[in-house]
Amino acid sequence: MVHRRSVPALALLLLGAGTLAACSGGGSDDASAEPAADGPVDLRMTVWTADESQLALFDEIAAEYVEENPDLVSSVTFEPVPFEDYTTTLTTQLAGGNTPDLAWIFESNAPEFVSSGALADIKPALEGTDGYEFDDILPTALDLWSAEDGLYAYPFSNSPFVMFVNTDRIAESGQPNPADLVADGGWNYDAARDIAAASTEKLGGSGLIVRDFNYSIWENLATIWGGWGAAPWSEDGTQCTFTEPEMVEAMTWIHDATFGDGAIPGPGTSADFFAGDVTMTITQISRASSLDGSFQWDVVPLPEGPAGKQNIIGQAGIGVFENGDNPEIAADFLAHFTSPESAEKLATYFPPPRESLLNAETLGTANPLLSEEQLESVVVEGITDATTKPAHANFAQLQTTVRGELDALWTEGADVEAVLNDVCAAAEPLLQD
Repeated sequence: MVHRRSVPALALLLLGAGTLAACSGGGSDDASAEPAADGPVDLRMTVWTADESQLALFDEIAAEYVEENPDLVSSVTFEPVPFEDYTTTLTTQLAGGNTPDLAWIFESNAPEFVSSGALADIKPALEGTDGYEFDDILPTALDLWSAEDGLYAYPFSNSPFVMFVNTDRIAESGQPNPADLVADGGWNYDAARDIAAASTEKLGGSGLIVRDFNYSIWENLATIWGGWGAAPWSEDGTQCTFTEPEMVEAMTWIHDATFGDGAIPGPGTSADFFAGDVTMTITQISRASSLDGSFQWDVVPLPEGPAGKQNIIGQAGIGVFENGDNPEIAADFLAHFTSPESAEKLATYFPPPRESLLNAETLGTANPLLSEEQLESVVVEGITDATTKPAHANFAQLQTTVRGELDALWTEGADVEAVLNDVCAAAEPLLQD
């Protein structure tokens, strides 16, 4: 649970966004939306996808709402913002008075946004909508987005991190099939490293990549260090734990797999699993839509580490801004956009937090590329009891600071323990803010 506090936590993101909590539109505990005095309004929601099929689905769901509520809304516009610049652009809009009505929010920034006072409490609107079935939402999925008795964003996407494998490359290099290792209880990070290194040595290309890491987005390495039971900071977010033995061991494994074994491509290497020259990649299950049939593939759970198998999800929420022009109508639209019927449609790309929809039958309709067995063992089980990537109320500064200190780790011969000591020395003051 996140305790709401004043705006400065979010203002640390950039541009002194202290204006965020200036509730010009004003929130309301009334679950119903009243027509605007000057007629139906235009709603705007920022998103980081530019995928045409996803945007078409959003438009379809929005069109239903506009048709059913012509007195409330005349249009809903989904504004794509590049993934790499998303939070920067969003906070710039907020600070500059160009506030969208709704926005996607990264899980890593959830505590900042929830505690800032910038977001409206959407719980009354969701619970007060007929047929919404609020109790169907997994309580654990709401943790990052809740404070006290309020809910400040809906976790629309709960995409588990999995391992996609290029079975053509694995067969050509004479390596064991990861699915067989899963069945035999031998699917662990050492096995994945060995397969990746051997396939690269024989076939070229790259062995194992953590998608979107690129020696910059270090928090994506949680998909590996989770297997060691490691974490960047304590559960209450006040103590740096990069120096704990579990993290040192995990980061040593990553460093050795990169600079010793050649299993992980080093800095500056451009590698894309979906282009066909990478043996395996850790990424979210929603990336399956990028597969084009040019090679044979499989998807398996994350490997086990010394602490066993860990389920990690990337979560994204949709929030309504208090100082948007139409927070009540935006919350009403959000109730439609995330209703049981809409959530089932969105499950094509975004695994929902609704327990009734987390089954192979429902997800199979939305994900025809995946078998029932893959859906059950990888998607459904991957969401159950999962933890999210690192999040913190001061994440923006922590992300930059930790990234800068970790740069020293990504060289051959680096002293892993010494680098991690430097990480904690730099991060500790930010954890205390």
